[in-house]
Amino acid sequence: MDPWPTGIGAITLFVEDLDAAKRFYGEVFGVRVKFEDGDSAAYDFGTTTVNLLKTTAAPELVEPALVAAPEAGSRFQLTIEVDDVDAVCGALVAGGVELLNGPVDRPWGIRTASFRDPAGHIWEIAR
Repeated sequence: MDPWPTGIGAITLFVEDLDAAKRFYGEVFGVRVKFEDGDSAAYDFGTTTVNLLKTTAAPELVEPALVAAPEAGSRFQLTIEVDDVDAVCGALVAGGVELLNGPVDRPWGIRTASFRDPAGHIWEIAR
């Protein structure tokens, strides 16, 4: 048996408005749906699948834990490595995406910027 982990296969993000999330992911990231049904839409981000799942379908995956509302605040951030943070920020802003912060040089030696998707999940671009 191989040691684990060998990578993250999928990340499931809970969303209130699946249609808005699908538009955002298609327009902002330029990814195409690889699978969808009435409750979810999945996208390939390299070797990781990002699955958008309606909050109404999420409880059965996490029970007895609760599905938190977006107003509860952020508990994680997803990072995508890019070659030019400033250029990507320019394209995001031109496409109507509001940056939370950045581009900024971090003390640990990388340049980053962050933004939210329609469900409140925070994405960071970094170099």
